[in-house]
Amino acid sequence: MAALRTIGPKAAAALDEELMSTGAFSVDQLMELAGLSVAQAMYALSPPQQSPKILVACGPGNNGGDGLVAARHLHHFGYKPTMYFPKQTKNELYQRLRKQLEQLKVPFTDDFVSAAGKSDWIIDAIFGFSFSGEVREPFPAVIKALAESKVPVLAVDAPSSWNIEEGPPKEGPGKDYNPDALVSMTAPKPLIKGFKGRHFVGGRFVGQEIAEKYGFDVPPYQGSDQIVEYGSQGEKL
Repeated sequence: MAALRTIGPKAAAALDEELMSTGAFSVDQLMELAGLSVAQAMYALSPPQQSPKILVACGPGNNGGDGLVAARHLHHFGYKPTMYFPKQTKNELYQRLRKQLEQLKVPFTDDFVSAAGKSDWIIDAIFGFSFSGEVREPFPAVIKALAESKVPVLAVDAPSSWNIEEGPPKEGPGKDYNPDALVSMTAPKPLIKGFKGRHFVGGRFVGQEIAEKYGFDVPPYQGSDQIVEYGSQGEKL
C-alpha cells in the first residue's frame, strides 16, 4: 500500500478553518477529539501499568490545548500526568481546560528538567503545524532536554522546533531531536520524511469528501479507535 499523502501547513490551516465554518465544528470539539487521539496513542505505546508517570509539555497554542485535553483523558485512563505549561494564555478555553485538570488534582510544574527525570514518558505538545521561526523562551532549554532525554517522547502533530515542510532544523536546540513516537493530526505533515520512530495518525473527524478536497487520506480506523498506526514514513503496517 502506498504511503499516506501529507498535508502542508497552509492546507492544514485552511482545513481547520473549513471544519469550523462549513464543517460546523467548534474549536473545543476539535481539540477534544485531537486530545483523545493523543491519549489513545500513549495507551498504545505503553499502558499505565507499565508507565504511569507522564509529563505533558504544553505550548501556548492549539497544540498545547491538545496536550491539556490529552492529560485529562490520561488521568481517566489510569495514568498520573504532570503538566508543564509555562506560557499560559488568558483565553477562556485554556483556562477551563486547566481548571478541569486542577479539579482532578493533576499537578503543574515549573521545572521541566526535574519533572522529566521522574517521568516514564513525555508528551511534546509545545508547537504544532503552525510553528515557524525561532524557538522562544522558555522553550529552547526544554527542546534541548527533549533531544537529550533518555525518557521516551511522544510528539503531537510535529516534533517541536521542526520545520513543517523540511523536518529537523539544521541548527538550534531541536537539531538532534527525533522523538520516539509521533501522532499526526488528521494527516502526516511533510516533515515525516525526517522522522524515525513509531507513527500514529489520529483526529477522527474528517469525511472522505473533505479529505479529497485537501488531498489527504482518511485512515482505516477500526471500531472505536481514534488512531491508526503506520510506519515511520506513513506506510501502512
